[in-house]
Amino acid sequence: MIYQSSLALLTDLYELTMAYGYWKLKMMDREAVFNLFFRRRPFQGSFAITAGLESAIQFIENFKFEDSDLGYLESLKAYNGKPLFEREFLDYLSTFKFSCDVDAMVEGTPVFPYEPLIRVRGPILEAQLLESSLLNIINFQTLIATKAARVCAAAEGDEVIEFGLRRAQGIDGALSGTRASFVGGCHSTSNVIAGKFFGIPVKGTHAHSWIMAFDSEEEAFDAYSKVMPNNCIFLVDTYNSIEGVKHAIATAQKEKNIKMQGVRLDSGDLAHLSIHIRKMLDEAGFTDAKIMASNELDEMIIRDLKKQGAKINLWGVGTNLITAKDQPALDGVYKLAALQDEKGEWCYKIKISEQLAKTTNPGILQVRRFFDEEGMARSDMMYDVEMGLPESFELIDPIDPTMRKKVKKEMQSEELLVPIFKRGKRVYTSPSLTQIRENTLAQLKKLSEPMRRFLYPQPYFVGLEKNLYHLKMRLIEEIKND
Repeated sequence: MIYQSSLALLTDLYELTMAYGYWKLKMMDREAVFNLFFRRRPFQGSFAITAGLESAIQFIENFKFEDSDLGYLESLKAYNGKPLFEREFLDYLSTFKFSCDVDAMVEGTPVFPYEPLIRVRGPILEAQLLESSLLNIINFQTLIATKAARVCAAAEGDEVIEFGLRRAQGIDGALSGTRASFVGGCHSTSNVIAGKFFGIPVKGTHAHSWIMAFDSEEEAFDAYSKVMPNNCIFLVDTYNSIEGVKHAIATAQKEKNIKMQGVRLDSGDLAHLSIHIRKMLDEAGFTDAKIMASNELDEMIIRDLKKQGAKINLWGVGTNLITAKDQPALDGVYKLAALQDEKGEWCYKIKISEQLAKTTNPGILQVRRFFDEEGMARSDMMYDVEMGLPESFELIDPIDPTMRKKVKKEMQSEELLVPIFKRGKRVYTSPSLTQIRENTLAQLKKLSEPMRRFLYPQPYFVGLEKNLYHLKMRLIEEIKND
């Protein structure tokens, strides 16, 4: 459990000023619906992998304003030097108790632009206060899980170790990033505290400093084999990779009580060296020894090394994974989609923009995924739960209305948003992290290979249910006419 104490102030100030406004205007109990989604496909792929739900659940379960939080808020001043918040509002926050419904996609689900990963329904003040924190948690872990899924796909079944602790964006970036990497498919991590917290297998051997601490590489390998006889992957590129392999083989041959697990390359021409080293290991009788590579790897480099015939079968991926270096942020947003009026009637809300891509979708959204006879995912439909399911399924692309698709009602399907909290009470039993990882791998197999291409993937069709699309168009016209 990482978020055992309240982090209620992990938020942007405007969430609190809006909450204050709702309270001041006696709007705080009006029921609202917010949808959390992203607009652009990460890494030029076709999908993202949802992650971070369990962290979000822990955050919500422990959400409360502690005395120190309220003391800090009381100290904040407006531009005129007076208190930013009334004492009565802070007293209200002191009794805050979460009472919203939360529905979400389970972790490890492939998700596409504009689909809600999380839907929050409840008093507008409460739902508003979750915005910044949920985006912080879900955006980052979803981004890293997606990157990990790509890296593991490139490795084609080889073991991938997440190596990013020292390059991660701070302590929580290392923890949540390691967790998300495992959700995305990584097999293990070098991050020991993440192993402790999340039950992720931990792996690692020694660094260049171990070799440099001895008078010779041979002496360093001999010493390491004695202190770690069951954990011998020798880092061979401190001075010369080929000579390093010779020394590793010599140590393994004379130290009969050890089993050399393999050798690790951290520099040089990885394809050329690995082919040469594989031959050396095989000729010496170490056919089971693995060749591990690190050094600024990502999915593109791993894919290219595979194409070049590299004999690497263990991958340590650090910086480019844990920081999602080529796309350091997911553009997830959290938008108001419906609000009850004073009579309790739903008023659907929409944000419009000169950029059609930034126009939001209204409604209390659910996502239904359709599968063909072979169990392959074929299309997703976003629909409004209050409007219900139509007689026939016609889907319209929310960005390009010329793109339409009719779906037969008899197709296999499932609802992707499942209940997490009901009236503030948790109703969801979380799977283990290993089960979440297995779900990721299983769900990815339901996407066609062209959809999983790294570059120029085949697009996956996501559409608004026809009646919801027409409602959206009416709302746009009403706003423009006003």
